[in-house]
Amino acid sequence: MDWLLFAVFLAACMAAGTTGAMFEPGPWYRSLAKPRWTPPDWLFPVAWLVLYICMSLAAMRVALTPSAGLALALWSLQIALNTLWTPIFFGLKRMGAALVVIAALWLSVAATMIAFWQIDLIAGLLFVPYLVWVSVAGALNLAVWWMNRGTPQPAE
Repeated sequence: MDWLLFAVFLAACMAAGTTGAMFEPGPWYRSLAKPRWTPPDWLFPVAWLVLYICMSLAAMRVALTPSAGLALALWSLQIALNTLWTPIFFGLKRMGAALVVIAALWLSVAATMIAFWQIDLIAGLLFVPYLVWVSVAGALNLAVWWMNRGTPQPAE
């Protein structure tokens, strides 16, 4: 295990995660209609920490192989889209635009998982929980957008 390489990937994940601190849900999000199956607020940071560790381990394992180019390019794409979603949803309060971003994120996570799987089975498996979480997040984004589509957006 290459701890320095793992730390670099984890730092990239944590940088993406800082958008959660910069663009917190706040009163606007709390005021929105949400489905009953919305996860509790405390689960989000816990889930993301676990997912970021899994993503970093997976990327480290793949980066140590000679055929890692495309797989790591896909990893870079998914972390960029991951970083983009929070400011669009919570910062700009653009639920529809965030839905487009999360659809692209889902596709990039699935592509990364497949690319990783082809190189290293464990790396591919480490991405399965991430794909599940992004699926839930995408469904939640869609549900919240749908349930609040007639509500005027705040002029912030």
